[in-house]
Amino acid sequence: MMKMDELRKKNESELNQVLDDLAKERFSLRIKRGSGLNPKPHLFRENKITAARVKTVLKEINNGK
Repeated sequence: MMKMDELRKKNESELNQVLDDLAKERFSLRIKRGSGLNPKPHLFRENKITAARVKTVLKEINNGK
């Protein structure tokens, strides 16, 4: 899980890349769960929280903070 300080140091293109990576990871977790493999349940929550943090920082950048 990435902290807000780490995310605020990145620029907008890096944050978009992190968001894409999180989406790919979320997809692979869902596929693993659907195929019978049981990934660790806390990974779903961590992925969702990290994606929300990235979106928050992107919103801050777009609003000029």
